[in-house]
Amino acid sequence: MDFQRLLLEVGKALSKGEESALAFLCTDLLGRNPNTVESASDLFSRLGDQDHLSAERPHLLTELLLIIQRTKLIRDLKLSDGASTTRSLISPYRKLLYNLSEEITDDDLKDVKFLLNKCLPRKTLEENVPTLNVFLAMEHKDLISDNNLTLLENIISTVCPVLKDKISEFKAQQVTHNSPVAQESGRPRSKSFPIAPNQALESLGPERCASCGPSGEFQSLAESNEYTSNTSMDLPNVFPGGDECEALTLGLSGLNTETSRCASFKVKIDPVETSQEKKASSEPQTSQTTNTNIEGLEEYPMNAAKRGICLIVNNHNFTNSMHYLKNREGTILDEECLQKVFTWLGFEVEIKRDCKREEMLSALQELGSRSHSQMDCLVCCVLSHGREGCVYGVDGLIVKIEELKEPFNGLKCASLAEKPKLFFIQACQGTSEQKAVNICADGPACSPACSPVCSDASKAIDSIPSDADFLLAMSTLPSFVSFRDKTKGTWFIQSLCQNLVRLVPSSCDLVSILTKVNADVSQMTDSTGQKKQMPQPAFSLRKKVVFPIPEAAPPRLPHNNLLPV
Repeated sequence: MDFQRLLLEVGKALSKGEESALAFLCTDLLGRNPNTVESASDLFSRLGDQDHLSAERPHLLTELLLIIQRTKLIRDLKLSDGASTTRSLISPYRKLLYNLSEEITDDDLKDVKFLLNKCLPRKTLEENVPTLNVFLAMEHKDLISDNNLTLLENIISTVCPVLKDKISEFKAQQVTHNSPVAQESGRPRSKSFPIAPNQALESLGPERCASCGPSGEFQSLAESNEYTSNTSMDLPNVFPGGDECEALTLGLSGLNTETSRCASFKVKIDPVETSQEKKASSEPQTSQTTNTNIEGLEEYPMNAAKRGICLIVNNHNFTNSMHYLKNREGTILDEECLQKVFTWLGFEVEIKRDCKREEMLSALQELGSRSHSQMDCLVCCVLSHGREGCVYGVDGLIVKIEELKEPFNGLKCASLAEKPKLFFIQACQGTSEQKAVNICADGPACSPACSPVCSDASKAIDSIPSDADFLLAMSTLPSFVSFRDKTKGTWFIQSLCQNLVRLVPSSCDLVSILTKVNADVSQMTDSTGQKKQMPQPAFSLRKKVVFPIPEAAPPRLPHNNLLPV
């Protein structure tokens, strides 16, 4: 049977619940929220795009069906049983959570949601929300991970003690597989919702948990739900589960179900060492890690009322320019993709089109004069023609790169001090004439006969910002060109948008995302196979920029095949 037809048959045979289960099991492979998977066919397509599933590599399909116990379907479709001899692509952690979800009854789930009612969003605790979605929400809140199961273990011990053995078995296996030899040859750890060391402790601050009093004593879920009792307990310190649920990780294992529903108890919270810190001090370091954290390197806070403003300056129509500058065909696609992606990331997007020099400066100065005290950061995207160290207004007058940044430095915009200011520049700034092989430049010199591919060269003088907390992402190295396809947009902006969508759900920091953009764009070329491009970010960031994982589904972007065939 044709493999695509086989996948179609499998998809037809699965229920909605089974489709959701498969998507959950593949969370780490997808690198995104599995709730965005629309169907089994959508899941299989995404796995195929990432080279995890194909006619030559069908074993993942068999493994998934074995996990959800669809063995008859495997036999009926004569699927290969090679999964038993092939390295598993599904993490033991995902299998554990799935197996727990299968064993937890509806009544058990109600108790679990009750115990989490101060830790998770209200919509997650609604009656129709399945167990796997509750687990996903706990991961989003950093309440559980593959090396932090304290909260889950305490809840399971309270609600359904018989399932605690499953967690104990998993933890015993982790001890074995985390040895140096196993780490080098085994599967990487789950990385869908990574947590940095001390993240939970540092994020608490003086206000601590919603269920804690000012002294740091836990007032209990029972008190917050108007239950009363005289029960009081002293319980051992364990790793806090997250910034809203610190107290809940303490002491649930010492309570039975009835007590957890109606008893009032107090736990005094002392400074504790995180489980990851203990692991780091007791185990040798290995070369294979995920989301490596440099000691002392913090993240910029992303917990303000608003994420921030994203200003897009898109100059397309240069008909009235004092210089011979052609219209920038294809730039509208870049604008649309940037708008979708930064809106998804929580930014308030503002667009200025076809700006003269003074209009560009006025828009930037007006934005810098606003109060950004309730915002996390600022993004500015400039899409235009240019020359060395400058970008053009549609009137042909130049704006220096430094003039773009000046309204937002610490002296001019105090409300953005110590906050990241992120600039993405796609503009031709090369001064040397480009080769006339179906290529034209986004600059003063442009061959009249052009193919769909045009260049957007970028060269920045003093591109390392002199002020702190700036990032300036240029589309190419100094002195070299960058390219714009008239129908598909620029290589740099399209790669930037696609990699933000792919990697933000994995909590990847922005500099690492731009490194992936470098890797992708470096592989792109024109129809001749001779034109190449290498982007270059420059920054004075003091911390990592990690955008919070959006709750909304990621935007659908055009699948532009700009790579050589």
